[in-house]
Amino acid sequence: MTDYELTQTVIGCAMKVHTALGPGLLESAYQECLCFELLSSGLYVEKEKRMPLTYSEVKLDCGYRVDIMVERRLILEIKAVEAINDVHLAQVLTYLKLADLRLGLILNFHVLHLRDGIRRVVNRYDDSASSAKTSASSAVNLSSQKKP
Repeated sequence: MTDYELTQTVIGCAMKVHTALGPGLLESAYQECLCFELLSSGLYVEKEKRMPLTYSEVKLDCGYRVDIMVERRLILEIKAVEAINDVHLAQVLTYLKLADLRLGLILNFHVLHLRDGIRRVVNRYDDSASSAKTSASSAVNLSSQKKP
């Protein structure tokens, strides 16, 4: 199963849960129901998976726990908040780095339509074309500045 197919399956399960429950519940309720749906879909699911921190070649259990890990390669962070913000993004990026994984989803169930509460997070994203555009754009901006 590709990353795209996996995320589509997970999002489908999340939408099923959101349609049945709606917004307004605790994160733990959505997490339990989503785990049930994911397992029912035949996916391998780990709930509240510990993420040790490696420091000076020693693994330390600092209390980091991933809400849900799917198929040992997709991290799900379940939220029931007004809005997804930068601290949530940083949290998932930290988990992705600790687990040495590439892909995560933030699923915020405290929205009217779940499609508005989904944020894809990618660790180690390398888009050479995008980098080239940014570099070219920066070069253009620098050359257009007035010299003192």
